[in-house]
Amino acid sequence: MALSDHPAERHRQVAGLFTERVRGAQAWDAASPVAGWAARDVVRHLIEWFPGFLASGAGIELPSGPSVDEDPVAAWQVHCDGVQSVLDDPETTHRELTNPHIGRLPLKTAIDRFYTADVFMHTWDLSRATGQDDRLDRDFCARLLGEMEQMEQALRSSGQFGDRVEVPAGADAQTRLLGLIGRDPFWPGAEPSDLAAH
Repeated sequence: MALSDHPAERHRQVAGLFTERVRGAQAWDAASPVAGWAARDVVRHLIEWFPGFLASGAGIELPSGPSVDEDPVAAWQVHCDGVQSVLDDPETTHRELTNPHIGRLPLKTAIDRFYTADVFMHTWDLSRATGQDDRLDRDFCARLLGEMEQMEQALRSSGQFGDRVEVPAGADAQTRLLGLIGRDPFWPGAEPSDLAAH
């Protein structure tokens, strides 16, 4: 299914797939492709960085659920629903977000560009960590790849991405995107014995 170009609907689709992977996870302490992170830390990252970004830039407070350590599924659902409510609010159309690093943007554009794209890419991390289907939307992978390649130097200097991982010539857009953001697309993932409930 092609992803929508409308921020609210695209978030619904992207976060919906991430939610499926959250609900399908059985081993929250399994290693993830991000060095030093377990599966639950992928969820923790999204829940922890975005509320501050939204509060400081747009004065919007997201609801908080249980901790990721206590209940990662419920923690994610409360957070995800809160973000969707912001995007679905008709008033969001007229609001802006201001940030010293990115300037002033329409709120929906800022959420789409910086947060929804992050959820999209971290879906691969959680899927691979928990032994689930890790395929991402090909067209959106290609779009993000094209945009991010043009600003690779800025991405590297931000400290938010690891060193580029070289991938085979002729690799598909998902593989190239993962390599660009510092992931090893061939990271082996969880062994079946690692996926036993913890």
